[in-house]
Parts: sequence; structure tokens; C-alpha cells
Amino acid sequence: MDVEPIATKSQVSIWSSLKFVAWSMVGIRSRKGYQDDLARVNPIHLVVVGLVSVLLMVVGLIGLVHWVVAK
Repeated sequence: MDVEPIATKSQVSIWSSLKFVAWSMVGIRSRKGYQDDLARVNPIHLVVVGLVSVLLMVVGLIGLVHWVVAK
């Protein structure tokens, strides 16, 4: 019986890193799902997506505060 790997390096994409970061920010993820994603994710993609996500969240919160205070 042949067993295929979960994901090869060519199948790991920025999209999987984005999903991993999004699940981490929400904070609801099963341990098995977390470990499976962690085994497949590219560390460089993870750092880039994490930094961009945090930057967008901070800019969004600043924009929301300015909008609320302006009213």
C-alpha cells in the first residue's frame, strides 16, 4: 500500500500560511489540526504573512478609532 505525503514543498503555498495565521489569531483550532498545519507550513511564508496580518490589523484599528472619534 502506497502512502502519499500530506503535502510536498511545491503544494505548500502562501494560502496555507494565511489560513494558519488566521486560525492562530482567532484562537480556535484543534491540536491535531494545528500540528498538521505546523508540519506543512513554510517558515518564511509564516513570518511574512504574520507580519502583514498584524500590520493590517493595527492600521485597521487606528482607522476605526479615528472614524469613531471624528463622529
